[in-house]
Amino acid sequence: MTSKVHAADVYNNSPRRPTTAFVALLTAAAFSISFLFHSPAHVQNEAILARCAALHTPVRPSSDFRTRTTSDRYVPGTRAVLVKNATIWDGEDVLPGDGRADVFLDGGIVKFVGDFSKSGLEFEGVEYDTLDAGGAWVTPGLVDMHSHIGSAAAPSLRGASGGGVRNGPVLPWLRALDTINTHDAAYELSVAGGVSTSLVLPGSGNAIGGQGFVIKLRPTVERTPFSKLLEPPFTYNGSGIEPANPPRWRYLKQACGENPSRAYSYTRMDNIWAFRSAYNEARKVKEAQDLYCAKAQAGQWDELADSAFPESLQWEMLVDVLRGRVKVNTHCYEATDLDGLVRLSNEFKFEIAAFHHASETYLVPDLLKKAYGKPPASALFSTNMRYKREAYRGSEFAPRILAENGLRVIMKSDHPVLDSRYLLYEAQTAHYYGLSASLALASVTSTPADVLGLSHRIGYIRKGYDADLVIWDAHPLALSATPKQVVIDGIPQLKPPHAHTVDKPAFLQRVPKTPNFDKEAKEAVEYEGLPPLVPRRRVKSVAFVNVSAVYTHELDEQQYTSGATVLVEGGEIVWTCTGTGGRCSERLQTVPSLEETVDLQGGVLGPALISYGAPLGLTEIPPEMSTSDGIAPDALMGVVPPIVGGEGTLVRAVDGLQFSGRDILLAYRSGVTSGITAPLHAGVIGGLSVAFSTGAAHKLEDGAIRKGITALHVSLAHVGQPSVSTQIALLRRLLKGHGTGDVKEYFDKAARGEIPLVVDVDNADVIATLLELKAEVEDSVGQGKMKLVLAGAAEAHLLAKQIAAADVGVILVPSRSFPHTWDQRRHLPGLPLSEDTAVSLLLSHNITVGLGIVEQWSARSTRFDVAWAYLDAGGKISKKAALALASKNLAHLLGVEHSGELVAYAGGDLLDISSKVVAVLSSDGDYVDLW
Repeated sequence: MTSKVHAADVYNNSPRRPTTAFVALLTAAAFSISFLFHSPAHVQNEAILARCAALHTPVRPSSDFRTRTTSDRYVPGTRAVLVKNATIWDGEDVLPGDGRADVFLDGGIVKFVGDFSKSGLEFEGVEYDTLDAGGAWVTPGLVDMHSHIGSAAAPSLRGASGGGVRNGPVLPWLRALDTINTHDAAYELSVAGGVSTSLVLPGSGNAIGGQGFVIKLRPTVERTPFSKLLEPPFTYNGSGIEPANPPRWRYLKQACGENPSRAYSYTRMDNIWAFRSAYNEARKVKEAQDLYCAKAQAGQWDELADSAFPESLQWEMLVDVLRGRVKVNTHCYEATDLDGLVRLSNEFKFEIAAFHHASETYLVPDLLKKAYGKPPASALFSTNMRYKREAYRGSEFAPRILAENGLRVIMKSDHPVLDSRYLLYEAQTAHYYGLSASLALASVTSTPADVLGLSHRIGYIRKGYDADLVIWDAHPLALSATPKQVVIDGIPQLKPPHAHTVDKPAFLQRVPKTPNFDKEAKEAVEYEGLPPLVPRRRVKSVAFVNVSAVYTHELDEQQYTSGATVLVEGGEIVWTCTGTGGRCSERLQTVPSLEETVDLQGGVLGPALISYGAPLGLTEIPPEMSTSDGIAPDALMGVVPPIVGGEGTLVRAVDGLQFSGRDILLAYRSGVTSGITAPLHAGVIGGLSVAFSTGAAHKLEDGAIRKGITALHVSLAHVGQPSVSTQIALLRRLLKGHGTGDVKEYFDKAARGEIPLVVDVDNADVIATLLELKAEVEDSVGQGKMKLVLAGAAEAHLLAKQIAAADVGVILVPSRSFPHTWDQRRHLPGLPLSEDTAVSLLLSHNITVGLGIVEQWSARSTRFDVAWAYLDAGGKISKKAALALASKNLAHLLGVEHSGELVAYAGGDLLDISSKVVAVLSSDGDYVDLW
């Protein structure tokens, strides 16, 4: 048996028991030692040493991150979700076995990827909801690495948006978090496009504009900006905040070039000096901290007795940049500015995470590789370029060229510059112009996640990652791919009544086959972004072989399953030959005038399209007034000089028309052969539009001007001064014959129905008033029906029945709406948020509908807008009706005779992302243009 002995008993029975005095001495010594090591001074020194050590702690996930069982963003009570039978692209590649797998989501994270029926036994007993993907494509949630969502809130209202800051060129202490509005209408829309995460950045009006923050877009119970943050660099701690431990990435917005130079009226030299002087101040703070810590770590406390730890609230962000704790995102376009920032990065030894907009990075890939540390990524638009001088040399082939040079490519929205709901469209068009399928998908998922330093939790569908994924109704790179469900933090976001889907055709379920643009990509570099765009050859006689279909001038489609040969003379189809055995080849040999044979590789001869809505042909670089016709005067907004006609002045767009611009020529070689453009105006009275050929070299060329005067244009909107009622009063007065000069002549014609009256208007209440005014004028004038056309028309769907009854046409500008303004807030969003699109609903009421664009760079993508309208309608509209949206319908609404030109598309149908324009057939001009 073992006896229990207390320590006190051992002590008391010790043969050498200490005296009471000795015990007292020991006690006093212990107290002194304790005081020495736990005095206020010692505690302070320990805090200093800890702080110094923390300066060198690398940014990384917490040590237990990979073993987490729930996400820090998990909402208690959220049910687990099993996504069954999915075809998964996981952020890097399609999963083995054609991608088919199940994904189990629980606790806000991915718990399992694989065959759940065989390997999901560990989750037995867990209650979950099931989403059967039915073989549909599933990707990680999309990541938008350049956004102002929440900051530039929609609809745009004074005080609801963060806006630009003009307090100085260098403002690293400002935080975009302080501008985020949780009531932004764009959150729901962007989530409906599959976007789960966005980097919200300050604007670009400053050399250093402030700090960005990464947010998840789903609504939160707290309804606060902070509750949307993903891995913020600080956390709330009672009444204050404390930095995260270990440290998390921070994000800085910088800008160079036009924007800060324009904001502060200084040069590039000033801009770079603003950077250098700011970073030099940060360097001083950093070096002072390092010296202070060196003395502390050496125990030289006497030298630090009267000095505090060096710090600066003003420069602490840039100090963190120099310590490698900040992802620096730099708005930078041209080689001259890129070179300056690369030199700056090497001078102060910090990495640039990404150049944004980056329109010339594809021209200087070796320069990017000279940046300090890892080469910066390029965050790009796919086709949005030439909107200012810096973007003039941008190329649609930039993503492909950068990737071929081993550089990282990111597609971004700059929301609301582009609606981030269609972020995936940027990846689709980048793929169309040559970026590989995997890199295109990665450009909006895993690549931005990696550049943000968050690839340990977002951008992939893998065990342990955040439960963010999208189930698509088509292959995500197929045109019009739309989410069937979006899951963020394990929470499905699309719920009734906002969960509408349609069955997309089988050909959209595969990776799109895209055209060969090798020659064009090579020329983009060879000509430093300005390759020749004119046709390579103009001929009279050409044969097209391997033609799968021919569309008539009435948009009817004649299909040829085995391929056909089509002979064209002078822009007209002379004969079509079908069959096998070489009969068609033999027939071609009998044509002595044949100049060229073109293989369409299963492509089609389809209708030429029309562009309307942007100042195509009136401006080349919008902010550069020397490249623009300028703004038309308006008597309601200011005095018009009597020498030009005073209040009777009516401007004609034909007088300011400019040909051979790059956007015009790109439109032409994309199958848009006609432009209809109204004068640039900022008031109510816009002027008279013109219809012109986008392929003409100048105004005096035969067929260059389709029609010198097409329609009369006015604009109505809630702008404060003058009031809408004043604008309507002016319109009523002019339509009833009370104008002077040209204004009276053409408003009288509009009142009699001799010329279309096109009104730019979005608000349904203003539209209602216009319908009443139309009836009033027709009763008053009594000389025919007005040809009223509503352009813009975001809320027209609310009055579809009344618009149809009034025999009024509608041009949707843009074709896919966004509530930029209060007048547009009741727009019809379309799939998956509404069963109908604006196009399908208006057409169902037998309204003549056309599609328009806002900016001229997008004219080239008109056929993709048509394809989107057709595919999103889910069979509610025919292909013929869809093609009419940008051809016959626009011509009819705007008083122009449809040209009837045809366009040769190689590789597929004109509404297919696999096809490419190779020729334009002009019967009026008696020629065929070839590329």
